[in-house]
Amino acid sequence: MITKKSADEIEREEWLAVRKQAALKIDPATAEVDWEYCYTEDPYGLYPELPEECSQAGREYFARSPESDIWVWFGDLPDATADALWEKHKDSLAFPAGVEWMFKRG
Repeated sequence: MITKKSADEIEREEWLAVRKQAALKIDPATAEVDWEYCYTEDPYGLYPELPEECSQAGREYFARSPESDIWVWFGDLPDATADALWEKHKDSLAFPAGVEWMFKRG
């Protein structure tokens, strides 16, 4: 059965394809990394119509090449790249990185 794709679906596919291509160019030796809380089923925030059962939030991790403004979710990176980035940056990515203030006393 042939189905027509909406303009939104086509735009999202193209947007994701750009990230998949950028993912192949990320060098773990020079990449920048960051994390943010977002929906684990939609780390890029492309699907505002997610059903409630898919709206679980959690930490998601992103990387980019230094000369790029395209952030790529670790799940879209080649496994070897994601593993190398995690190993190199785990001190700034792993919980409680970024929320140490929650554990300080006094």
